[in-house]
Amino acid sequence: MYDSILVPTDGSDTAQAAVDHAIDHAKRYDAALHTLYVVEEPPMDEAAGPEVLESLETAGERAIQDVIDAAEAADVRTVEGMVAEGAPHQAILDYIDANGIDLVVMGTHGRTGLDRLFLGSVTEKIVRAAPVAVLTVGSEPAD
Repeated sequence: MYDSILVPTDGSDTAQAAVDHAIDHAKRYDAALHTLYVVEEPPMDEAAGPEVLESLETAGERAIQDVIDAAEAADVRTVEGMVAEGAPHQAILDYIDANGIDLVVMGTHGRTGLDRLFLGSVTEKIVRAAPVAVLTVGSEPAD
């Protein structure tokens, strides 16, 4: 049913819940698993410099490697990871198109009410704009 699955990550607990689901789907369908971390360039002011962008890229590489390690430990046949730059929703949509992705698995942050209306979310933008199936995964409730 699925040949290529994308799980964008930001290294958060919610993203990890999505990673677990994506790995399960990749195993179930013998699909390639792709993972993507998007560095959104912060607005530059006097206090910010190239070190900030480098720090974000390093965090992204760590998050990608964590997904790759988990997928390889679960015997997923093919795992690819990438750190991209730009607007997160657009980078994800571009990756979908460029890599033949047919399922996206993403975490939600569980915003409700006015926060959801005013802040928006990358996941919501992908659900609305992606040309493929999108599975959203909420974080585990706290005990």
